[in-house]
Amino acid sequence: MNFIEELRWRGMIHDIMPGTEEMLKDKPISGYIGFDPTSDSLHIGSLVQIMILVHFQNAGHKPIALVGGATGMVGDPSGKSAERNLLDTETLNRNVGGIRKQLEKFLDFECGELSAEMVNNYDWYKEMSFLEFIRDVGKHITVNYMMAKDSVKLRLETGLSFTEFSYQLVQGYDFYWLYKNKGCKLQMGGSDQWGNIVTGTELIRRKAGGEAFAVTTPLIKKADGTKFGKTEGGNVWLDKNKTSVRDFYQYWLNVSDEDASKYIRIFTLLTKSEIETIEENHNIDPGKKLLQKTLAKDITVRIHGLPEFNKLGLDNNIMFDKSLGKAELAAMDERKFIDAIQSFDQVEYDSELDLNEIEIIDFLTEATGSLIYQSKSETRRALDQNAVSINKTKVSKDYKLGDVDLLHNQFIIVSKGKKKHFVVKKRN
Repeated sequence: MNFIEELRWRGMIHDIMPGTEEMLKDKPISGYIGFDPTSDSLHIGSLVQIMILVHFQNAGHKPIALVGGATGMVGDPSGKSAERNLLDTETLNRNVGGIRKQLEKFLDFECGELSAEMVNNYDWYKEMSFLEFIRDVGKHITVNYMMAKDSVKLRLETGLSFTEFSYQLVQGYDFYWLYKNKGCKLQMGGSDQWGNIVTGTELIRRKAGGEAFAVTTPLIKKADGTKFGKTEGGNVWLDKNKTSVRDFYQYWLNVSDEDASKYIRIFTLLTKSEIETIEENHNIDPGKKLLQKTLAKDITVRIHGLPEFNKLGLDNNIMFDKSLGKAELAAMDERKFIDAIQSFDQVEYDSELDLNEIEIIDFLTEATGSLIYQSKSETRRALDQNAVSINKTKVSKDYKLGDVDLLHNQFIIVSKGKKKHFVVKKRN
């Protein structure tokens, strides 16, 4: 299966320039995707483009990841409602380094002629003057051509600075530079980048008399209409210091069946037959969430590694096993129980405290150092919303704690909703 065929069955093609598929069949080529360096970590919204480069390399082509050290100083208007803040050089360099480390988890940078390569467009812009740019680039693209782009038209009413207006020329020149210096004939990206990419192919045609091509992917949406890659806490990052490994796994585990069926094609390297078999087995008993578990494990292992995944203890995760209630947890082998709770957030309370004499609201705030809930009002609200569990059992604000709640005479499991779990024990 060639590169385009692979993307097509996975539902990863939105637009494709005529002649692209035929060009890719002739011989190995270089193709690139640009990544926004506004953070030192990518988030899962970037995973689609990373997977495109993975498939591209697996199909026998050379992937180039362009990190926009220069364009990060300009700001792309595509899909934006307002101009973004510009970044200084020190911040951009730090961000570029962080992104490189993440890309190395997916792409082979040491496999000979088809090794992945990372470039920073700041390297070819830093010595170019404004006069050189408008003479050598600007004269080849008309204002009428630039104004016709959706990324420009959609912002005209609210305001578009000249800086942002010029972005498509800057990105277009990136493609031209890579075409001339790296033999790059293909640019890929999200569907919102189509206008910028086509500007690059046009610049290559007008300035170099060459031919270049484009492929874009659909923008990922969730079946319920909410934004993909977002949670109440913000972006889902690839850096575990920004999004914990557990929260990262949970995001994928909690997607709907419809979304899981789509995402497993986009974000994993499982084959068509493997995915169809998983779906068939999932449909036998959807409650077991086989589709989501397969998806979540595959992505978590590739992002964070198998050791980090194993630390989650999901093979015997007591919070996911509906057959385990308080009685079963208390009867579980203590060593096995302790192993199963290692990945939970650890919270201590004063060993002098008598559980039988404290109110649940005080216990969840002051007694535990405000590490579970920061205020009594927040705790009371969560209890009223039936969002608090003690040892996997929902409790209300009238619940009376006691020594009976201690599992193995020392632990209490407190859950905030379905996703956040704490192990509370006496301070030594």
